[in-house]
Amino acid sequence: MKNNPVRAEREERAVEVQGSQLNNMNHKQDYPNILIYLLAFTSGFCIMGIELLGGRILAPFFGSSVHIWGSIITVFMLSLSLGYLLGGKLSMRSASLATYGLIFLIAAITLLPIALFSQWLMEAVFLTIEDSRYGSLLASMALFFIPTVILGMLSPYSVRLLVKNSNESGQVAGKLYFISTLGSALGTIVTSFYLILWFDINIIIFSFSGVLASLGLLAIFIHKSQQLPKMEPSHV
Repeated sequence: MKNNPVRAEREERAVEVQGSQLNNMNHKQDYPNILIYLLAFTSGFCIMGIELLGGRILAPFFGSSVHIWGSIITVFMLSLSLGYLLGGKLSMRSASLATYGLIFLIAAITLLPIALFSQWLMEAVFLTIEDSRYGSLLASMALFFIPTVILGMLSPYSVRLLVKNSNESGQVAGKLYFISTLGSALGTIVTSFYLILWFDINIIIFSFSGVLASLGLLAIFIHKSQQLPKMEPSHV
């Protein structure tokens, strides 16, 4: 039986089309992963930046001694630990890039009271509690607990979105925490060396909030754009 040249050419074209489609699908799958790593880096940057700003916010009222920083660090550690727990539980409920972006939006909103009400809150706590140790602990809890809990939810949720195979979960988690911790290190350096010297504290906080909100909206937009191709066949 002789081979049909036209048929053979069609089969070759079909194989090429399938190959290009697979490559496009792989590239589309890479985009969300890159975004997740970028968002994890940004969240780490913001967490340490806010923690450093906390010392500057509390200093005019409670000083900058070691027990003030002890209060700040304690609140951040407790908040992050609770955020890790809640983020892990939330990730088990149909994790999606849209929900991930929504967490960023909520984190951005919860940062705003730090800039808007910190002065009033510091004065109220300072006048109510004489001991600077407990006053700084209460003030840190009131200002930073909720936003840090929300930011802490991002790390376990990021792992859930990135892990596609249980065999690679350790590698993915290690890479994610490397990028997130690198962001924290850079956030510490950039905030303490430059941002605090160049800008007002409230401007820095508003900037952090704006960056988190923008990235959250970007994640939601990408999720929606990925859902459109899946919905099109149902209308045909």
